[in-house]
Amino acid sequence: MVDSILFNIMLVGVLGVFSQWFAWRFNMPAIVVMSIIGLLVGPIFGILHPDNVFGDLFDPFVSIAVAIILFEGSLNLDFREIKGLGKPVGRIVTAGAFLAWLLGSLSAHYVAGLSWGVAFVIGGLFIVTGPTVILPLLRQAKLKPRPAKILKWEGIIVDPLGALLAVFAFEIIKFLQFEEATPTVLLIFFLASLFATLFGFLCGRGIGWMFEKGYVPEFLKSPVVFGVVILCFAVADEIAHETGLLAVTAMGITIANMHISSIDDMRHFKENISVLLISTIFIMLTASLSVETLLEIFQWQILAFVLLMLFVVRPLSIWLSTIGTDLSWQEKTLVGWIAPRGIVALTVASYFASVLLEAGFEDAKILISLTFALVFATVVVHGFSIRWTAEKLHLASDEQPGVVIVGGSSFSTALSRTLQQLKVPVLVTDSSWKRLITARKAGVPFYRGEILSEQTEYRLDLTPYEYMIAATELDSYNALVCTTFVPEIGRNNLYQLSLRNDRGDDIEELVHTIGGRIAFREGATWEHLNRKVESGYVLRKTNITQQYKYDQYVEEIDEETIQLFIKKPSGKLEFFAHDLELSGEAGDIVVSLMPPSKEFNRIQQKLEKQRSEEDKVQNRQE
Repeated sequence: MVDSILFNIMLVGVLGVFSQWFAWRFNMPAIVVMSIIGLLVGPIFGILHPDNVFGDLFDPFVSIAVAIILFEGSLNLDFREIKGLGKPVGRIVTAGAFLAWLLGSLSAHYVAGLSWGVAFVIGGLFIVTGPTVILPLLRQAKLKPRPAKILKWEGIIVDPLGALLAVFAFEIIKFLQFEEATPTVLLIFFLASLFATLFGFLCGRGIGWMFEKGYVPEFLKSPVVFGVVILCFAVADEIAHETGLLAVTAMGITIANMHISSIDDMRHFKENISVLLISTIFIMLTASLSVETLLEIFQWQILAFVLLMLFVVRPLSIWLSTIGTDLSWQEKTLVGWIAPRGIVALTVASYFASVLLEAGFEDAKILISLTFALVFATVVVHGFSIRWTAEKLHLASDEQPGVVIVGGSSFSTALSRTLQQLKVPVLVTDSSWKRLITARKAGVPFYRGEILSEQTEYRLDLTPYEYMIAATELDSYNALVCTTFVPEIGRNNLYQLSLRNDRGDDIEELVHTIGGRIAFREGATWEHLNRKVESGYVLRKTNITQQYKYDQYVEEIDEETIQLFIKKPSGKLEFFAHDLELSGEAGDIVVSLMPPSKEFNRIQQKLEKQRSEEDKVQNRQE
């Protein structure tokens, strides 16, 4: 073990980010990778012991990280998203959460052997699934929209509620057990909680007001929010312990529902910070585990508790809470099975383990082992079974990664029809009915609305689509669309049509800083592509085989042909781009925009070949 604090900070950061990258690269649950790496460098090989190295700074750092993570989660709790989600979601996040808390607390007491106080605190925390674990699983599993939507919004809504429920349970039980349960004592507790809520609300309103009035420049908005979150947590927690989490959650909800113009920028900044914090904190927490803690996981009480949470508590709470809803038994089964606990559960459990021990709850020493066992078991089991379970229940989407085309036009419709023929999900979006007329006539799926509008986020499910092509006639709008969707789709999967350089504007440098990749090739502008389609150019699909190689195909096409994309046998799409060289292999399908003469000649050749064969057959018969 190296005692240098600088070296340990570097090691934690590098391992955390590497874990996230490794999980993304090999399509694995990130939390599983982080758990394994943390255990390897911590209790197994003894390379890293953060609690010893960082000393007194370890717990405050974890507490602040938890506060930031909860704030980032609460920024997604826009009340407009709750409305219209339907009866099932409302039942699950209310009655279902209460039943999960009650049943989980009973299991923790009677099976895991925890005292009533610790059982009700940890039972409240264990209702949390959380977007940090459920959203990556949904992207990986590709469920049908209905169950995916239920799981997604349950994770977002219940995420802050679980931690708050644990906070309230802890405060009430602590006062009831260690002090006289007089009205005065309870009044002080609720006043402290009310102060934390009000303080968080005022911090949120103050931030929103300053942003809207222009008192904070753009480059300082995210740092200001970051600083105020820490201030809000620290002040509330100093005045009344354990209420800081309540304060930052109230602050996040307040900002989320003010609908200020900078909310998306803050959200993206907080997401980036949360990813880094989740990575480092999880590495630190797992590396801090002792060998004795790991051995405790294999106690029959802990194993029995985990099995009960997996196979009884979660399914029963979902089935009971959704009685009388329109959910099918397949949907109830899937939603009742998938409930991975993540970084918030483990970090908050670590937080409560220390404060419960300080409050005199000796049995709280097994909370880390209990929580880690549940987190690791649910992430591994649910992460590797969600797709299989969904397929068995016929709730998995068997569609390939889809494409969103922004901007209705003749070219957009032609490209969409070709994608449909290749069984690739496609959607054309535009704010004008007139520009969508060709897509509507061709039977292409379309959405009429502004893709950049906040309402579109609530009305349009973009989960099935992994690629986006901004194909409007406005270069600036195309760049804006691509820049806006970078956090959701990724810059590598965002494309915009070639910029028009015939207006005298110096826009060459613009491409390198904002927008997406230049689709197809330089010069393939909106006017150029639509002019070709309207003059009779066709989109041709060419199969690359062992006999007909890609190099031969490239030699045969003329200069007027525009290569559009390659469809791989796996279903993956690779779009040609100005800064990207592609090469087809056997089994690929190359789609290109070709002159009509080529199409006509090919049809003529086929007809002549068919006539020749018919003549041969007729001669034989004679």
